[in-house]
Amino acid sequence: MLFDENGAVRGVVAGVFGIDKDGNKGADYQPGVELLAKYTFIGEGVRGSLAKQLIAKFGLSEGKQPQKFGIGLKELWQVPDEKFQPGLVQHTLGWPLDDKTGGGSFMYHFGDNYVAIGFVVHLNYKNPWLSPFDEFQRFKQHSAVRPHLEGGKRIAYGARAITEGGLQSIPKLFFPGGALIGCSAGFVNVPRIKGSHNAMKTGMLAAEAAFAAIQNGRQGDELAEYETAFKASWVHKELKIVRNTKPIIAKFGTALGTLISGVDMTISNLTGGFSIFGTMKHGKTDAESTGLAKDYEPIVYPKPDNEISFDKLSSVFLSATNHDENQPAHLRLKDPSVPIEVNLPRFGEPARLYCPAGVYEVLYDEAGQNPKFQINFQNCVHCKTCDIKDPSQNIVWTTPQGGDGPNYPNM
Repeated sequence: MLFDENGAVRGVVAGVFGIDKDGNKGADYQPGVELLAKYTFIGEGVRGSLAKQLIAKFGLSEGKQPQKFGIGLKELWQVPDEKFQPGLVQHTLGWPLDDKTGGGSFMYHFGDNYVAIGFVVHLNYKNPWLSPFDEFQRFKQHSAVRPHLEGGKRIAYGARAITEGGLQSIPKLFFPGGALIGCSAGFVNVPRIKGSHNAMKTGMLAAEAAFAAIQNGRQGDELAEYETAFKASWVHKELKIVRNTKPIIAKFGTALGTLISGVDMTISNLTGGFSIFGTMKHGKTDAESTGLAKDYEPIVYPKPDNEISFDKLSSVFLSATNHDENQPAHLRLKDPSVPIEVNLPRFGEPARLYCPAGVYEVLYDEAGQNPKFQINFQNCVHCKTCDIKDPSQNIVWTTPQGGDGPNYPNM
């Protein structure tokens, strides 16, 4: 981010290249370009690095509930003609997750014999031994799922965090010199599994506010009109109706919570937003929701059969992920001692489990002693889960050089 002498945003720096892994300028160093603007819109998607900075700097989340997240894992398959059912849509809730762990799946048959299949795990889960990736692989073995994939070929894999906090977690949308749009603010309608329409509409509202301001000779100030327009829009109305779904399911569990939230949404829809619960609070961040390892039994996951279920590294290969290994690691630890001295004894170091790409490992010597925390940043598929779920909030995801990362085909 770039700021002016008064602290307002004046633009961003993009395209820094040629910094080596030791932080030195290499032979191909490029300092980057300053992109200056009368108003800067931040639309980085979920848990964006710049949005995170701005929310903290300007206190945009003060008085709001903490943002909540899920991790979505997705695979793209190409299946034989006899397995392909054009237009088929299948959604599920729960299994193989327990009732206190929120999540579900989607499956779509489309295009040239493609099947897109995915699984979402809400990141407020408590059991630190849980692995969202392995839950997804186990899910595909279900008798209502496996037949859709048998005989097919998995051709792509990816993972990404999803904003799930809803209306009560949306931060203040404007700051001096710009605004947050899309999932940088978090407009996903969780029960409808939809967010793109709201992201586009908020971008339009911000653009209209900025256009009017510039027409009036303004620049670099606060676009309060954008937030006013949002509160008067159908996006706000839609999110108000479903605002309690996430906290209800978290409180009552998947089975009962889904029933109660369905009734609540129906009443809210009929009454223009009224709920007998008012507006429920999330209370904790997803990191704070993580329980202690000693209070839970480790989960033993089935070994992959390499037909329907697979391991993490073969999956990362299908994401076409690439990072120049000579650049500084974009996954940074605030305190390098925390993973082994704090997270391992207290939480079993859950980074090695919640990461869907095998980025984090705890390595031991031949005697099974002297644990060491290793970061394989070149595997990172940019899901941002580590930045969200680390119970010590010790991992900081930053943007890698040169736009490196996954290159999803047809995803």
